[in-house]
Amino acid sequence: MCKGLAALPATCLKSAKDMKHRLGFLLQKSDSCDYSSSQGKKEKMPSGQRVSQEEVRKWADSLENLIHHDRGLAAFRAFLKSEYSEENIEFWVSCEDYKKTKSPAKLSPKARKIYDEFISVQATKEVNLDSCTREKTSHNVLEPTLSCFDEAQRKIFTLMEKDSYRRFLKSPYYLDLVSPPGAGCGPENCRRSHTHSLDCNSNIISQCA
Repeated sequence: MCKGLAALPATCLKSAKDMKHRLGFLLQKSDSCDYSSSQGKKEKMPSGQRVSQEEVRKWADSLENLIHHDRGLAAFRAFLKSEYSEENIEFWVSCEDYKKTKSPAKLSPKARKIYDEFISVQATKEVNLDSCTREKTSHNVLEPTLSCFDEAQRKIFTLMEKDSYRRFLKSPYYLDLVSPPGAGCGPENCRRSHTHSLDCNSNIISQCA
C-alpha cells in the first residue's frame, strides 16, 4: 500500500491521474444529457412528469395546446433555438409572465425590460412586428397596463402559428414524441436526442441507451 505522495511509484501516480480523468469524463457525459435552460426554472421540463401519446397528439391540433403544456413548450422552444428564432417564443412567454404581475409598482420596470429586449429597434432579441404595432406598443409602455403588450403578443403568436409551428410538426422534435411506445432508440435517434438537448432521462422526450 502506498504511503505518501513521495513514496508513490510513477505507475501508481499515472493510474491515479487516469482514473481522475475518466471520472471527470463520465460526470461530464452524464451532465450533457440533462436539459439545460437559459430561461430559468419555467423552461425546465419536470423530470417526473409523463406525457401520454394522446396528449402529445393534441399538440398538433393547435399552437395554443402545444405552448400551454410545459413539455410542449420546452420542445417547441428547443426547435426554435435550432432555427435561431427563439426570440418569438421568449417574447410570448415574457408577455404571459408580465400579465401575471400583481404589484402595480412592478409594471413599469417589467414593461420597460420587455420593450428594450424585444420591441425596440435596438433590441437584442427584436421580434418581427409591423411599424404600426411597434409604435402603438411603444406608446403603451409609457403608461403600462397588464394589456399593453396584448396586440404585439397576438401578432407574434399568429406569426409562429403560420410559420414555425407548421415546421415543428414536421420536425423530429415533434415526430420523435409521437412514435409508437416501446419503439426503442437506435444510435441515430440517440444522437438526435442529444442534438435537441432534451432530457435524455425522459421516456417521452428521448431514450438513451
